[in-house]
Amino acid sequence: MRILVVEDELRLADTLADLLGQEHYLVDLAHDGLTGLDDARSGIYDAAVVDIMLPGLDGLELVRRLRGEGSALPVLLLTARAETADRVSGLNCGADYYLTKPFAREELLACLRALLRRQGEVVSEELTYGDVKLNLLTGMLSCGNRQATLSAREFALMRLLLANRENLLSKETLLVKVWGYETEVEGNVVEVYVSFLRKKLKHIHSGVRIQAVRRMGYHLQQGGA
Repeated sequence: MRILVVEDELRLADTLADLLGQEHYLVDLAHDGLTGLDDARSGIYDAAVVDIMLPGLDGLELVRRLRGEGSALPVLLLTARAETADRVSGLNCGADYYLTKPFAREELLACLRALLRRQGEVVSEELTYGDVKLNLLTGMLSCGNRQATLSAREFALMRLLLANRENLLSKETLLVKVWGYETEVEGNVVEVYVSFLRKKLKHIHSGVRIQAVRRMGYHLQQGGA
């Protein structure tokens, strides 16, 4: 899953990125409201964590504009203001949850999981297809008793493939979802990482294959070449 963090305090933004990264989320940072709004409009994010006090455009207006444009992106607002009126304002503008600073690591993660679950994301400890399992907490890919450790990009790519199973995903979709909307990496990076995953599936003796369909994309397949 890819999370957008809009936070102008650089140290806190980096801390949030590290925290979410440890939970196997892919994280992009924006440090002002206008950039955050533009990024949120891209459609590649599963959720956004947005500070209210931002330069350029505050978090409340950012969310208000998103909702006015019809975006259903789950938004968790962060603020140092704990008054009831402030919380009401945050929720009324269209935010899904309001978290007051300072907050506990576990509270932030629990709120984020709840938002993703509310949006229909299946939140569980693993994804399975055929004989292969991907543990979403440890990032471990397994088949029976054999396991393979995945890098962050490998994990994100495998998660997308498992979540869509036999449905085709275009190379462009995978590139945007895993590497970001404004990535500068070459398009063949998808093929490179698919190759990495194929080797790891072979290593754990899985019968699951990543099938390429010319000019259309990739999907999972049980058995076969």
